[in-house]
Amino acid sequence: MRIGLDMMGGDFAPQEAVKGVKLFLDTVATATNAHLVLIGDEQAIAPLIADAQIAPSNFTIVHAPQVIGMHEHPTKALKEKTQSSIATGFHLLQNGKIDAFISAGNTGAMMVGTFYSIKAIEGVQRPTISTPLPWVNGSFGLLLDVGINSDCKPENLVQFAILGSLYAKHIMKRENPTVALLNIGEEEGKGNLLAQATYPLLKEHPQLNFVGNIEGRHILNGKADVIVCEGFTGNVVLKLAESLHEIAVKRNIKDEYLDRFNFETYGGTPVLGVSQPVIIGHGISEAVAFKNMIILAQQMIETRLLEKIRESFKSK
Repeated sequence: MRIGLDMMGGDFAPQEAVKGVKLFLDTVATATNAHLVLIGDEQAIAPLIADAQIAPSNFTIVHAPQVIGMHEHPTKALKEKTQSSIATGFHLLQNGKIDAFISAGNTGAMMVGTFYSIKAIEGVQRPTISTPLPWVNGSFGLLLDVGINSDCKPENLVQFAILGSLYAKHIMKRENPTVALLNIGEEEGKGNLLAQATYPLLKEHPQLNFVGNIEGRHILNGKADVIVCEGFTGNVVLKLAESLHEIAVKRNIKDEYLDRFNFETYGGTPVLGVSQPVIIGHGISEAVAFKNMIILAQQMIETRLLEKIRESFKSK
């Protein structure tokens, strides 16, 4: 498998991206079946790779001299910077030169590139992004959508539930993942019009192991493997969760559970529902996050997750 990595994306690029590649190759036993395609300015990347003593057999550099800045307009930047690392990555993915693409660069550019170059899987109305949320028992659940679909219809949330269930089954290894709807009460009939209309659709869907509504106070206690909501609410929950780790660090609180709110533990988030593996990382990603994003790309390819999503939506 060939995994493409944007070496210029993120606040600490390309140094931390190179460290992440080194960490992946040094610590992941199955790394030998992954060939890394490192996309970016070769003059900036090559000396760092040489210093890290990464074996040439493990990677190929694809020169991309331009960089899309974190605050540039996504559509305009992709159109004008055709030799940027992000534009080059999507070109390689679209043409079958790589099997997955990872970037911690401009999130908007990654989303625009995803939707305009590789498209959604047939039957998927709206692709989605998710986040793992640590449970108090040591495991974690999945929340989606967390930001790219602020306004949704009930049918969108049902599709998020299907996508999340497939991800939970094949990547998180949950045999029959439970699904819950994030709401302001546990009883059927609670919530706003969206929640009230979504509940019966989830309850009646044959592909879902739906367990009902879940309140915010139960998100972290393992009550459901997959929790669905529209992206406005999901993003608020995500940012609140991220702040717990930031507060712990600022207050010098050493706590094993709070440490698990560090985004680096999970790397990045895949765009679920599109036809090729695309993983978006946080702009402040460091070596561990890059390593974990490469591992996630490898898992998505090895488990043939996207083929299973296609099969699921064909049968609908």
